[in-house]
Amino acid sequence: MSPATPREVVEHLLHLTAQGPTEAMADVFSEDAVFEMPFLPPGAPQQEPGREAFRAHLQEDGGLQQFHAVDNVRIHETADPEVVVTEYRLHGRVLATGKRFAFAIVMIARVREGLITWSRIYSNPLDGVIAFGMAGDLLAALAEA
Repeated sequence: MSPATPREVVEHLLHLTAQGPTEAMADVFSEDAVFEMPFLPPGAPQQEPGREAFRAHLQEDGGLQQFHAVDNVRIHETADPEVVVTEYRLHGRVLATGKRFAFAIVMIARVREGLITWSRIYSNPLDGVIAFGMAGDLLAALAEA
């Protein structure tokens, strides 16, 4: 049986994401996967590399937010057969406040042998700041910069 195509791997990740965050999402990534998020708010830590670090992150996020759906999905295959670009909207709510959110996301992913080895996610950092009520934290971090 051949490994899943990059499109199939990303589709599976989005299916898991719509029900998450769940630790099963980590199983779609390679042991040494690299995660990049260039537009994190000031002071937000970057995701450490590796499947198990991502799994630990998912365990922490499971207590903060809950996802309900993924829609507006568009998957673009590229000239590099391992790379796909995915656009989608993630719907969920902040558990502490019940506040609902919808984040527009663009993910570039490299898939080898059925696992994501590298991903770069772009989203509007202000969406998260607003959803999690962190505007004061953001302003303080910007004042210090």
